Amino acid sequence: MSVCSGQRHTTQSVSPDDSTHQIDFYPDQVSETMQATILLVDDEPHILELCQMYLAAEGFDIITARNGEEALAKVDRESPSLVVLDLMMPQMDGWEVCRRIRQRGDLPVIMLTARDDDVDKIVGLEIGADDYLTKPFNPRELVARVRAVLRRTMAQPTKAASNSLQIGSVVLDVDRHEVTVKGKPIQLRSKEFELLQCLMRNAGLVLSREKLLDLVWGYDYYGETRTVDVHVAHLRKELQGSDVQIETIWGVGYKLVGPDEE
Repeated sequence: MSVCSGQRHTTQSVSPDDSTHQIDFYPDQVSETMQATILLVDDEPHILELCQMYLAAEGFDIITARNGEEALAKVDRESPSLVVLDLMMPQMDGWEVCRRIRQRGDLPVIMLTARDDDVDKIVGLEIGADDYLTKPFNPRELVARVRAVLRRTMAQPTKAASNSLQIGSVVLDVDRHEVTVKGKPIQLRSKEFELLQCLMRNAGLVLSREKLLDLVWGYDYYGETRTVDVHVAHLRKELQGSDVQIETIWGVGYKLVGPDEE
């Protein structure tokens, strides 16, 4: 959807109690977006309307649902690219909807809630939500998060075989325990292979050293995080000449990026 008007529009932030502040919106500054269909799920009509306005102005196709059952039906029927899902809904809450979406596949989910509670956020992320936004929020932030999640999920490794991962020129065959770079095999030790597999499955995401220790070495591993640094250094040497890089995010951890990563 192209927005051609150069007029300035003033709209409001999303708030569960209708408390608002003014936001200036310039449609002529909207950039062209990727083709994607967004399913908005919320039992509050004014939130649906405002979110739909901003996302549609950015070029997204929008479908809406007022409850969990309707949302699941539209997931099956419409095959959206991403779901923006309110947590607190009657009958079937957002947690249960997210669980059922995860049973269907890897459809990205951004959760919305009026409760600024870390426990809610942790539970939501653990059951499969890709991001979390607390009401009231600026609709522009929602647009930015939708774009970020779509970029991230679309950059996830594609299947090169029945149980293979591919990002750029790097192909990892899980069953054969083989890795090739530009078609040529490279030799990796067991933990290097597992570490690369973990990074590829989470391409575009920053993973802390502690998280990588948990995922690759296991929760009962008592070694230092320096172990991760050493294995990453070995992986970088093996991936030289490829179009895949392992970036260091200082103070946070590591992120694997492919040729299409922005």
